[in-house]
Amino acid sequence: MQTLVEVICTPGASVRDAIANDVKLDAHHFEILYEHKPGRSPGWTKLRSRVTGRRGTINIQWNSATKVLSCRVVNKGAGKPNLVIGDFVLYLLQRHRRRIRLITILPQ
Repeated sequence: MQTLVEVICTPGASVRDAIANDVKLDAHHFEILYEHKPGRSPGWTKLRSRVTGRRGTINIQWNSATKVLSCRVVNKGAGKPNLVIGDFVLYLLQRHRRRIRLITILPQ
């Protein structure tokens, strides 16, 4: 199952880079699995929750032209994405609130 979390942001630097370079990401129980080189278009980052029972990964891309952070939450098998999505949205609101204008969650 895949779920799309679209975050419309204010103009400015890449929110994906801000997430990838956040020193407090570990305190929110997320870890970076892979990262495409920053500064290249399109850049992407793959996150995973370290909390027991949180299944799935979050693939993050930043579109600088539209100021949209696209986060695809991918679950395999019978995993439900609600817990990892909730943790990620909480992280976004706690660490990047000033940049966020709208968050939309779309099951696919």
